[in-house]
Amino acid sequence: MTKQTSLQKINLYLLLFLLLISAVPLAAWMGAAQNAPAEEKKRPPVIRVDVDLVVVKVTVTDPLNRYVTGLSPEHFTLYEDRVEQKITHFTQENAPVSLGVVFDSSGSMKEHIGSAKNSVMHFLQNGNREDEFFLVAFNHQTALIQDFTRDATNVQNQVAFRSAGGRTALYDAVYLGLEKMNQATHEKKALIVITDGEDNSSRYSFSEVRDFSKELDVQIYAIGERGKLGYGTSIIQDLVSITGGRSFFPMSFSELDYYCDLIHAELRKQYVLGFSSTNKVRDGKWRKLKVKLNPPEGLPKLMVRTKEGYYAPKS
Repeated sequence: MTKQTSLQKINLYLLLFLLLISAVPLAAWMGAAQNAPAEEKKRPPVIRVDVDLVVVKVTVTDPLNRYVTGLSPEHFTLYEDRVEQKITHFTQENAPVSLGVVFDSSGSMKEHIGSAKNSVMHFLQNGNREDEFFLVAFNHQTALIQDFTRDATNVQNQVAFRSAGGRTALYDAVYLGLEKMNQATHEKKALIVITDGEDNSSRYSFSEVRDFSKELDVQIYAIGERGKLGYGTSIIQDLVSITGGRSFFPMSFSELDYYCDLIHAELRKQYVLGFSSTNKVRDGKWRKLKVKLNPPEGLPKLMVRTKEGYYAPKS
């Protein structure tokens, strides 16, 4: 082999080496650019930018109770104590949810507990990977059975072992669920209460639970069998309407899956509006909210549901 041939080979190897190391940053950059949208999608939308921003979750449905999506900020008008507010933040994204399941295991649930367990498991199977869950179970006693977890199977496993017996401390259970939500990490927060009994064993009164729910930005959804709750139906409806949630009273607990799916869809299809109040007085008083819809032409009359108000900040 001649000296010239050896030099040519060395030069060739050197050129290949230089090409290889120069390609690594480019490939890494291309990979990062390709992965960026996916990572961006995983990130929950952040809407809180300052402590005075008021966040309002809004559900819009048509006359057939179907959720209406695709609306824009100009289709909404928001009032605080009858004074129009400027909507400064607006999203409708499938954001992760902090969800608490409040599960009735009192004696009145004996014939329904199997259906209730299956429906909770069904609901949890459809969650986001970023969702977090906890489980409160109650009869005459109330307990946090599963703390916040992103592994839905942890809650499912705990639900599977519940048995029915005892009296019904519904208000205590809801109060505990609301307290636990103070540790939630996501903007969207909801309690799902599954019960078929009226409260007969709580330390907390309904008015105390109602007042507490007004302090927190947590939507409450309730499912109970029609005809079993008596006066409890109106009490539950009163509680959930304050929070912008919803109550369902099917004829039979065998229909639970359908209503669990409705709640799941609603949490994913809500609009989230944000505004900074024109009332800058930090007096801690209750302020009423109202959202009006200005839908595009050609749509039927739409229904709007949101929380009834919030407490102003207090200095």
